[in-house]
Parts: sequence; C-alpha cells; structure tokens
Amino acid sequence: MQIHVIRPGQSLWGLSQAYGVPANTIAEANQLSLGETLVVGQAVVIPIVGSYYWLQPGDSLYAVSQRFGVPAATLASVNGLSPGQTLPVGLRLYIPPTAKRSVETNAYVEPRGESVSPALETASREAAPWLTYLAPFSFQVQRDGSLDAPPLGGLPAIAAAQRVTLMMVVTNLEGGQFSAELGRIIMNDDTVQTAMLNNIVEAARRHGFQDIHFDFEFLRPEDREAYNRFLARASERLHREGFLMSTALAPKTSATQQGAWYEAHDYAAHGRYADFVVIMTYEWGYSGGPAMAVSPIGPVRRVLEYALTEMPGEKIMMGQNLYGYDWTLPYVAGGEYARALSPQAAIALARERNVAIEYDYAAQAPHFRYVDDQGRTHEVWFEDARSIQAKFDLIRELGLRGISYWKLGLPFPQNWLLLGDNFSVAKRR
Repeated sequence: MQIHVIRPGQSLWGLSQAYGVPANTIAEANQLSLGETLVVGQAVVIPIVGSYYWLQPGDSLYAVSQRFGVPAATLASVNGLSPGQTLPVGLRLYIPPTAKRSVETNAYVEPRGESVSPALETASREAAPWLTYLAPFSFQVQRDGSLDAPPLGGLPAIAAAQRVTLMMVVTNLEGGQFSAELGRIIMNDDTVQTAMLNNIVEAARRHGFQDIHFDFEFLRPEDREAYNRFLARASERLHREGFLMSTALAPKTSATQQGAWYEAHDYAAHGRYADFVVIMTYEWGYSGGPAMAVSPIGPVRRVLEYALTEMPGEKIMMGQNLYGYDWTLPYVAGGEYARALSPQAAIALARERNVAIEYDYAAQAPHFRYVDDQGRTHEVWFEDARSIQAKFDLIRELGLRGISYWKLGLPFPQNWLLLGDNFSVAKRR
C-alpha cells in the first residue's frame, strides 16, 4: 500500500495516472465516490504491491534501506541503480514488499438495546477477515454473581465463518458506569466470586467463547491486592476449564501512578496471570476534555515502554481508537461534550466546510478547524492512514502481540487495508 496526502488540485484521475492504478480501485479502497472532491491534507491509500518513496535532502540508498527494512542492494537492483551512485533529491524509488510479521488483533463491538443492529453485524462481518478475536461488550456482573448478557445476534456465526475467536468481556458496569462498589463486592465476597466464575464458564460454553476478558475499571485502590488474588484464582479455574484469560488495563506509565482509573491495576500481576492484556492507549483527547489527539504517539509509546518493564511484549495488545472527536471551542470544563465521529465522517466534514486537513507530526494525528453555521469555532482530531501506520510501526518496533480496537461500527477503511499490508493476522481456530 502507498499512503498519498492530497495536495491542491489533485483528483482521483490524477492519482490513477500517477500510480498506474484504476481510479475506481482507489475510490473503492478509500470508500470514495468517483466524482467526489478530495480534501487538501486527506490521506489516501493507493492499493499497489510495495510502495514508492521520493528521496529527500540528505537521503542515501543505505538510509532508505534502513527505514524500510529492505537491503540497499535490493533497492538498487529493483530500481536499476548502482549501489554507490549519488541520487538526486526527488528521485522516486520503488520499495518492494517485505515479509509480514504475524500479530493478533481484537475488536470490541457494543450492541445497544435488545438486539444487534444490522449495521453492527455488517461492520463485524467486514472486519472479521482481519480479526483474531471479536469481543461483544459486555457481560455485566450483578451483585449476586449472576451475569447480564449483551445481545449477540449473528455475531457467533460471523465469528465462526471467519475463524475468529469470541472474547467474552466481563465488566463491573452498573447503571451505565464502572462501579467501585460492585468491584469491591466482586473482589472481596468469595460466594459472589464463585457464583460469577461458575456463570462465566456456563455462558462461555453455551455461546462458544474461548477467551474470558476481565475489564474491571475504577476499582478502589485498596482492592488492588484483592484483584490480584482474584486473577490468580480465575486464571487457575479458567485455564483448567480450557479457556484463555485476558484483561483490560488502564494506560499507566509507572507502578505508582495515582488516580481512580489506575491504582488497582497491577501490570506485573496481570502479566503473570493473564495470557495477554489489552492496554487502553487512547482517550488522551476525550469527549469531556480539551481538544487534542485521542491517541498521541508519544504518550502511547511511554505507556507501552513501561508495560514492557512488567511483562513480555508477546502479552501486550496496544489499544487503538477507531474514532475521533469534534470539539466546540473554547473548551469549558463541565461544558458541552465533544461529538464522536468516524474518520470517514471527519473527512466529509472537512470537505463540507471547505477546510484543509492538517497533520501534527509530534502527535502523529490529523486535525482541522472549521466555523459552524452559528459562527462557533470547532476543532476536530481523528485518525487517518498516516496515524495508524505510525501505530503499526510502533507495534513492530516494540515487539508487541498486536492491536485491539475500540470499537466497530465507525468506518475507517484505510485501517484494515494497512493492517493487512503490514501484518499477517493470526487465527486461533
């Protein structure tokens, strides 16, 4: 795949001529219509084998070979160059594809109401070829250890058709919020804990779940050791029953990080007892906070590098958002919440408002501002092909198990194309 950033005056027809790829193929890959105006700054994925690179000042064949992991001699050969010759700035080099590393992937899906909507089933079906796990959110623990199950609809059949492993997400949600009091009961009442584990095993067998995923959030700091003891107990029981066990973790940068989201999550213990973890490396920019990138690369990297001091990389799945936010400015604490939107919707909004998309290279995230019909200024941060490629590069660099997406239902076609271009997705069934 080739990522191309749109410049003024460029069109699908022009991209087709430049890359030798039919315009309708480019349009289909990016879910565009052939007559659609492209947005300046929009990142478009060009479906080609390998990619192209235009030499920048200071580049050498060796530097390019190091950047892309392709031997300099191979680059010289496929581009008809002499290994030692001086190369002009602006020269286009063809970069041949390299061997793909295998990763595991997960995507949460959150049905609302009494059934799974056709749109969510369609989104799950379209994503399934690129998934190791599919995680319906969520089985909510009740105070007596029983479970309130989400609607599953056709999700088990979709998973089976594409050899996707079903992940059973178990949470301490109560009244739509993560409950510290419910968490206290689960972690400290042996009778409730036993009933919960029995109910989990029964439901998992009935619905065909193979991984049990504990997402217990905002637990009391004083329940940290109780949570660790529960993990040890659950790990022994679930592994004996033939299941995998995984957990979700808040994005910490140290063992002593303070805050209600962080303190009860002991990375070392989760690394010891769980088969793998999902670290929620997103929501730096969130709906109730000031406008900023949702998952800026620097903070994401710092969390993952800390996690690697507590557990091996093959146990770590990096969390990744499939959405962005549209904030109304100026930000006022406790004021209007930002509106969530998909990457595709963000591009459409920039087109509608006739504004260019900018890119923050420090955060590795696209963004833009516009003025609405009431004269209010908005700021939008979202994900595009460049930002997700930066995350794939980080997974490869740090040797992580893979990536976990929150959540299906928000169109981001470039993500799946680039995922398949970068990695081979492992299947467990």
